[in-house]
Amino acid sequence: MKIFKNDKYKKVRGGYSRLLQISCQKCDKQVCKYQKDGPGNLRRMYIDRISEKRVPISGKNFNCPTGHLLGIKIIYEKENRPAFRLFVDSVNKKIIKI
Repeated sequence: MKIFKNDKYKKVRGGYSRLLQISCQKCDKQVCKYQKDGPGNLRRMYIDRISEKRVPISGKNFNCPTGHLLGIKIIYEKENRPAFRLFVDSVNKKIIKI
């Protein structure tokens, strides 16, 4: 059973979280699981919320296992947190029931 991170970032976004399975739009390969806090679209993925990753996240770019570029690494200035800014329509998202 997956336990959600419960910290100040989750509380700021209303205390609502869900677990998403992220996969590549082009090849449909699974990339990781991600804890999405709050409502809205998935525009960036915070590195501390990524789990069960199937690709390395230490580099500058965020790629799928077959090499398609999904996003680039940034520092989200509002919260001073490392994240990946995702390109539009680069990933598929599926909510995972726990």
